[in-house]
Amino acid sequence: MTLKLDRSEALFNDAQRYIPGGVNSPVRAFGAVGGSPVYVARAAGARIRDADNNQYIDYVGSWGPLILGHAHPHVVAAIREAAGRGTSYGTPTEAETELARMLVEALPSVKLVRMVNSGTEATMSALRLARAYTKRNKILKFEGCYHGHADALLVKAGSGALTMGVPTSPGVPDDTAQSTIVAGYNDLAGVENIFREQGEEIAAVIVEPVAGNMGLVLPASGFLEGLRELTTRYGSLLIFDEVITGFRLTYGGAQNLFGVLPDLTCLGKIIGGGLPVGAYGGKREIMEMMAPAGSVYQAGTLSGNPLAMAAGIATLRVLARPGVYDELERISALLAAGIADAAQCTGAPVSFNRIGSMLCTFFSPEPVVDFRTALQSDTERYAEFFHRLLAEGIYIAPAQFEAMFVSTAHIESDIEYTVEAFERAFR
Repeated sequence: MTLKLDRSEALFNDAQRYIPGGVNSPVRAFGAVGGSPVYVARAAGARIRDADNNQYIDYVGSWGPLILGHAHPHVVAAIREAAGRGTSYGTPTEAETELARMLVEALPSVKLVRMVNSGTEATMSALRLARAYTKRNKILKFEGCYHGHADALLVKAGSGALTMGVPTSPGVPDDTAQSTIVAGYNDLAGVENIFREQGEEIAAVIVEPVAGNMGLVLPASGFLEGLRELTTRYGSLLIFDEVITGFRLTYGGAQNLFGVLPDLTCLGKIIGGGLPVGAYGGKREIMEMMAPAGSVYQAGTLSGNPLAMAAGIATLRVLARPGVYDELERISALLAAGIADAAQCTGAPVSFNRIGSMLCTFFSPEPVVDFRTALQSDTERYAEFFHRLLAEGIYIAPAQFEAMFVSTAHIESDIEYTVEAFERAFR
């Protein structure tokens, strides 16, 4: 089947005249899979429609925030109502407190929370706070984990940096990179060795409790618990980057699912219901160091934007309803089982990871458990697979090292068609 993307191609060509690479976030450029990016014109539920009027079942979901699907009526109504009162004030609003209260009540480790505008703002602010609290400078992160584009975190990063073959970015000062220690994800013994040598200098360990930026990689048994014990022993802070996993795996996030409580948590995506948002929070004695309560400075004109607060509140209210996550798990398990059966039937050389409504198919026969095994994936085979699915009306991430996301808008008929399309694309 040949997919017509004439209008998308024309739009992309025009965009490159005004925007670096034609996109405002690198992975959108289809550099990892080839061809011109799909330009979306509108979306509803589990489906997107492009500028050429092609329709797709969407498993990107704006890279995770749209757990309720596109244009959910409650979210749209909340945004519309908020916009009718004004789009930004530069003063406090009641909605900021309401969303903050919902986050504190949902996350057992969070007693105070600060709203920001993106996941990058959340992680870089949490690290500044951790350095101030511990009076130490070094941080430890993990290979393949992406925590935004702050200088100290673009060291062996995943997601778009990995997709582009540049896990460290030009423009990051050497002295900044030298304060970042990199360990292997799921290599607890390696982390223990690092702490024996440099533990008294490490301000914080930042980790995706479920890695979603080198594809989907689950934490090994005891890994998160081990990080909690090590950081406590050496007086470092443990930071969970739950920008993706927060409210994705269960109400609250990975810390609720695994029962491991960090000192600080970074959030984004779902808590803004599809609008730009971020947040970081944690123990009261740590968070009270933030200005104006304390002396650690961070500010943002649009932090706590009323539209994002309204969308986030509406989204969390739906997610808090009984049975929502049970149904999301059921439909996600159905998809995972179908894809696994399709791979087995066709003999496709793939491995498969899933947790909750996050999934990833790796074109590698070896199980993917860390950055090294993720890199064994056949990215050329993935690119071919991506375009086959696109022609079938299935939109997955245009990069091997990203996850698929299922939403509450996906129904069984979507899953059945998707599994059939996967089987055809595997052949």
